[in-house]
Amino acid sequence: MVSRRNRRKPTAAGLALVTVVTLSACGGDDATDGGAGGDPEAFTVLTANENATLEAQLTALAENQCKAENEALPMEHQKTAQADTVQKVTLLASQDSLPAHFIAGTAMVRPDGDLGAAGKVVDYEELLTEAGAWDNILPAAASTVEHIYGGMVSLPYQYNLEGIWYNKAIFAEVGLSEPQTFDQLLAAGEELLAAGHQPFAQAGAAGWPLTRIIGMYIFRNVGPDAMEKIRDGEASLTDPEYLAGAEALQQMAESGFFGEGFISLEPDAATAAFLSGRAAMKYDGTWALSNINDEEQNQIGLENVGFMPFPDVEGGAGSVDQWPANAGAAMAANPDTAGPKVTAWLECIAENYGEQALSDAGVLSGFRVNGEVTDIPETTKLVQEKIAEIDETVAWFEALFDAKSNSLASTNVTLLTTGQMTPEQYMTELQASIDAAR
Repeated sequence: MVSRRNRRKPTAAGLALVTVVTLSACGGDDATDGGAGGDPEAFTVLTANENATLEAQLTALAENQCKAENEALPMEHQKTAQADTVQKVTLLASQDSLPAHFIAGTAMVRPDGDLGAAGKVVDYEELLTEAGAWDNILPAAASTVEHIYGGMVSLPYQYNLEGIWYNKAIFAEVGLSEPQTFDQLLAAGEELLAAGHQPFAQAGAAGWPLTRIIGMYIFRNVGPDAMEKIRDGEASLTDPEYLAGAEALQQMAESGFFGEGFISLEPDAATAAFLSGRAAMKYDGTWALSNINDEEQNQIGLENVGFMPFPDVEGGAGSVDQWPANAGAAMAANPDTAGPKVTAWLECIAENYGEQALSDAGVLSGFRVNGEVTDIPETTKLVQEKIAEIDETVAWFEALFDAKSNSLASTNVTLLTTGQMTPEQYMTELQASIDAAR
C-alpha cells in the first residue's frame, strides 16, 4: 500500500545541497499534512499560465458554490509559465513562501522529491478524510495520482484515460467486434487491411503515440507494476517479457497497420484521419473528446465512435480493467498553511469542482460529479461512465523515466518501427540510458 505520509527526512537528492537544507529547515518533521497548519491571509493558488481553465473554474467556485469559503479567506491567483514551474516553486519553498495551493513538478512532490522529502506537501486523502470529503475523489483518480506521485499529493483537476478509439461503422462493415486479446487485435488489423481499410492512425512524428503501444503491451504482459520494477531496478527492459512490447509494435508497423508515411504524421493529421474515416482505430487519450465532439471535425458521426481498452495479452499478468490514465499537472497544498479555512476551501473544491468543470467547460476531472449536468455528448458520457467504473489504473510507458530517457524512447521509436533498429537494440539503449540516470 502506498504510504500516505510525507514526513521523511530531507535527502541530498534533487536540489543543490543549500536548497535542500533550506527546505528542511522550514519543513521537516514539523510539517503538518492533515490540515493542522495556520491559515494564511488569503487562499493563494499558483497555476500555470497555459491552464486558463483551472483559474476560471476556481474563480467560478469562489463566486458561487464556495462563496462562504471565499468570504472567510479570499482566493488570490498567482501565475507561472509551465516551463518555469520547478524553478519558481523551488525558490518559493526556499523562502518559506509556498502558496496555499500550488502547481509543482512531478518529481518534486514524490516521497523522495525535494518537497515530498521535506514534508512540504499535504496528504489530501488524510486531509479530506478528516473533513468528510474524501468520497468526492474518484477511486480511479486516486489510483492514478498515487501511481504517478507516490502518494495522494495532488488534486485531479483533469482526468484522462488512454485507450483505442474505433470506428463502429467500419467494424460493422468488416464484421469485427472489440478485440479482447492482442492476438485478436492483430487479426482484426489483417481483416481491415484485406477490406481496404487502414487499421490505425498513429502520429509517428510525435513519438509517444507509438511508444504508448509498447507500454500497454508490457503492462498487459507483466502487470500494473511493470514500469515501477524498471524504475526500481528490479527488472530490465531487455528481459523477454518487456522486449515483447517492442517486438509487438514493430510487428504492427511491418504489417502495415499504420499506413504510408506514419513516421511523419502529426497528431492533428492523425486525428483528422480517424475522424474522416480514413483509419479504423486510433490509440489516444480522452483529451481527443474536444475533437471528437466537434461536428466540423467529426465526419463519421458521434454515433460511430467507440472507445475500448488496450486488449489483454494472453497469459499476461495485467488486465483490461487497468486503464492507463493521467491527472494533469501536480497541484499540491502547503501543510504549513493548511488551517481550518484552507481545509474548508479544499473541501469545497472537492465537493463541487467535478460538476462545475463538466457543466461549464466540458472538462472531465477526477472529482465526483455531485449534481446533474445535462447536454453532455454521448462520447463524453461514455468516458465518464468508464471512469466511474475503474478502481485501478496504470501510468504510461515513459511516466517514470528521467527526462533524457523519456526523449530517447520517442526518438528511437522511429528507427524501431522502420526496421532500422531491432527490438533488442531499442530496449538495450533505453535501459542503458535509464541506468545512467540512477
